[in-house]
Amino acid sequence: MIERPKALQGITYRVITGCGALYVTINEMEVFASIGKAGGCATAQAEAIGRLISLGLRSGIPPQRVIKQLMSISCHSPAGVDDERVLSCADAIAKAMKEHYNERSTD
Repeated sequence: MIERPKALQGITYRVITGCGALYVTINEMEVFASIGKAGGCATAQAEAIGRLISLGLRSGIPPQRVIKQLMSISCHSPAGVDDERVLSCADAIAKAMKEHYNERSTD
């Protein structure tokens, strides 16, 4: 497992979900996800997904494999329409990661 350095710099993405605004912060080896004032189950699930993604990234799992697993998971409260449709918090995290890693690969 890759050891975390003392300091890392990340980018935060804001994604509107059916549970409210989800903020996804991504750096080289971690993902943090938090839902605005939702609290409860949605907050716990977002935190859990972020921790598991971080564990995977530090263990060498390529981000694209994580994105593929989370993309298109749906819940009872989707948000948006057409290309902007977000099916769940997991889908929102995958969309933020996809945007993040696609931007990095074109630099």
